[in-house]
Amino acid sequence: MNASPVIAVTGLHRGENPQPGSAVIRSLRRVYPELRIIGLVYDSLESGLFSEEDAPDAAFTMSYPGAGEEAFWQRLDAIREIERFDVLIPCLDAEMAPLVDAPEKLRERGIHACLPTAASFKCRDKSKLAELCERTHCRTPQTVAVSDVNSLHQAAVALGGNVFVKGRFYEARHAITPATREAAYWHMLEQWGAPVLVQENVLGEEYNVVGLGDGRGQILGSCSIRKMLRTASGKGFGGMIVRDPQLDAIAQSLIAELRWHGPFELEFVKSEGPKGEYCLIEINPRFPAWCDFPSTLNCNLPAAAFELALGWQPREPLRHAIPGKFFIRHAIDMTGDIRDLAALTTSGQFFRQPREFIPHPTSSRSL
Repeated sequence: MNASPVIAVTGLHRGENPQPGSAVIRSLRRVYPELRIIGLVYDSLESGLFSEEDAPDAAFTMSYPGAGEEAFWQRLDAIREIERFDVLIPCLDAEMAPLVDAPEKLRERGIHACLPTAASFKCRDKSKLAELCERTHCRTPQTVAVSDVNSLHQAAVALGGNVFVKGRFYEARHAITPATREAAYWHMLEQWGAPVLVQENVLGEEYNVVGLGDGRGQILGSCSIRKMLRTASGKGFGGMIVRDPQLDAIAQSLIAELRWHGPFELEFVKSEGPKGEYCLIEINPRFPAWCDFPSTLNCNLPAAAFELALGWQPREPLRHAIPGKFFIRHAIDMTGDIRDLAALTTSGQFFRQPREFIPHPTSSRSL
């Protein structure tokens, strides 16, 4: 390991459908301002590369997940010949499977990570969610896996016609008519492969829980929000912290059953009516794009994940964020240099000029 650990983070795009990596970097630097961070990207225009506040110190392009696991590991090895990072925080759903299925490959390379076991990972899969919820007495929408257009329409009719068509790993589209269902089906099939999932639409308010599991059934820290604003694609653009013992108990039950290790996000809809019931929509096996929000309120989960991966004792306990605090995402323009873009596009790597370290007011731990 390097004298001061070097960390790699993926998922640096912060557009309309934002990825979590930049928020993870920002959270890490709140506690470790001098931490060296490298970005692993799939597109040289991932906007987080050009931010002054949360950009990585260096960036490398990765092979797309569709290129296969062998290409993934070969590219990772090539990058580590140049920049020998010690910790990896994967932030995209599609890259989780090769990491979870082969933890020994990370160990062989001396890479530390907070990852669930393969069994835990498979149990939270969208196609297995009903079985998990039955064991934990948690409601979840009816979901049907389909692999052709006829079964798509049959499933949609059986679920009432008003459905979500979801990708195997990621993404969902609301579909009411046969035409919109079919368009969504072909899109998901092309993007994420078979099967495509058809899910009952539950009406109500959306709630999300971000947290960190210790691998033994306990949640080390968590933060719950009610979504206030959403993009056209349903992504949260604003949310307010809530404290609900019922929601906390459901989250604890799910994580205990899975014995989850590492970051997670639970997505719920609270059904309408006086007896509103939390309905689990899905479990994401990584941090969400809003994970830096609780970090501003003494609940820095990415920093805790970094410490957990290295076996470090947390500097201080993760606190409950204050209910009533909210975030709203704000889009701004990033300024880049064509030389950096050219270097990343042609050589697959670029290195930023050394940053001037400006300690954050809450930064107090040195490496």
